[in-house]
Amino acid sequence: MPGTRKSVLILGGTQDASELAGRLANQPNLRVITSLAGRTAHPGAIAGETRIGGFGGVNGLSRYLTGSQIDLLVDATHPFATKMSSHAAQASRQTGVALMSLVRPPWQPVKGDDWQSVPTLDAAREALPTESRVFLALGRQYISAFSARRDLHCVIRMVDPPVEILPFASMELILGRPGNLSEETDLLRSRSIDHLVCRNSGGHASYAKVEAARHLSIPVIMIDRPAMPVGQLFQSVDDLTTAIL
Repeated sequence: MPGTRKSVLILGGTQDASELAGRLANQPNLRVITSLAGRTAHPGAIAGETRIGGFGGVNGLSRYLTGSQIDLLVDATHPFATKMSSHAAQASRQTGVALMSLVRPPWQPVKGDDWQSVPTLDAAREALPTESRVFLALGRQYISAFSARRDLHCVIRMVDPPVEILPFASMELILGRPGNLSEETDLLRSRSIDHLVCRNSGGHASYAKVEAARHLSIPVIMIDRPAMPVGQLFQSVDDLTTAIL
């Protein structure tokens, strides 16, 4: 985007979004703003400007795009953040602001993987055998569906402590972020995990748990991707950066 200074709004909250902001923020012809939902109390440093909190729906996002004179809207949210992606598409149509979407490819099973693909959280819950010891690698807003299974022992990882008591019959809470292969292998082994439940997020940031399950021959209940967002789609930060610059 050569010429006069342009404003880019990145809908973030992912490692890809932070990497993209880092590549764009040092460009003299770009003003880069990354929007975060605010679910994490202490997000990492992000290059350029940041804003925290929701927009107030489609109309609120449209008002922000217009009021802040945004030239380009980039949807770099999590592949399962369907509500925000839908709002981005609608606000783009309302305002005429161009939309680009970063959609990293989903993971594919390889030799040694034992995956059962399911369409929903409820289906994942019902797929678990009786009295499983399960690692729920899902994020705090997605775990409640599993509390109905009183026979499960659930190991749950969160970045921040929960604000309310979690309604599980048997559970262990781990505070932290995804680790490397060695760390994820140690976690699964030390907790005697016999099933992993996760969403098919794609990318590298959280893939180590899937690799660890493969090495330990642990079955994975993999929740399928939702429908892809609209707009110009890019599969990598490299491709998106090239298109913007």
